[in-house]
Amino acid sequence: MGIVNISEALDHAKTNSTDLVEISPDSSPPVCKLMDYGKFMYDSKKKQSAQKKVKAQVLKEIKFRPNIGENDFNVKINRLKDFLSDGHKVKIRLWFKGREIVHKQIGEQLVDKIVESVSESGELDNEPKFEGKNLTMMVLPKKTKVVKKANGDAKNEVQ
Repeated sequence: MGIVNISEALDHAKTNSTDLVEISPDSSPPVCKLMDYGKFMYDSKKKQSAQKKVKAQVLKEIKFRPNIGENDFNVKINRLKDFLSDGHKVKIRLWFKGREIVHKQIGEQLVDKIVESVSESGELDNEPKFEGKNLTMMVLPKKTKVVKKANGDAKNEVQ
């Protein structure tokens, strides 16, 4: 519409049953727009809530060897727990090198030890399986249940 007097803009907004909304007050002259302000606020809240709900789940990978030292094992388990507490999926790969593949029972014992140590912060997505010279499995973070406290109001009680 171009540059319009404030009273004319307000009259035009009333005739069209819209609101006169100031977009950028710092510019000279200030920029205003005719719109339905309630609909605008509703759409902006909807966009904000949609952005909050989107959470990317990243796949992390940790590699183990069958003959891993105790301290190295503990360091990797702590790193694994950190990933799970951040809400990431973790792929665990037990990597056999050379003729180590002959001793699969060592790898299976290590997998049992890993599952036991991670059981409080994560859960197995699928059973460990061999893919060539690798034994792989996926661990997902445990879902935490949010419990709402009831103040005696019927609105806050969980049914």
